[in-house]
Amino acid sequence: MSTKYMFLIYSDEADMAGVTPEQWDQMLQAHNAWAASVVAGGATIHGGDALAPSATATTVRTGGATPVVTDGPFAETKEALGGFYVVECADLDQALALAHTLPANTVEVRPVIDTN
Repeated sequence: MSTKYMFLIYSDEADMAGVTPEQWDQMLQAHNAWAASVVAGGATIHGGDALAPSATATTVRTGGATPVVTDGPFAETKEALGGFYVVECADLDQALALAHTLPANTVEVRPVIDTN
């Protein structure tokens, strides 16, 4: 039986701010080569995307009388990332409404960058 793993890629966003289109293309080529090596090694990639900067995130906290919505990725340090969903929504309002119903205490909602 196999197990799926999420590979969450963290980097210094300040380093990404000045990336040129050529550098972005080189990074995408490197990721495509890595993806080919994963497949050649017998594994399967089920999906992935680059995320917009964390400044575009909105965090929804439940557990109180009403959910609390804040701009930015303000997760408590004791919290750890435990899952990832990609949901296509009409707009941020719809995404936040769906985040309110997700069975989790903290949900960070962030736009996905189209790399195609």
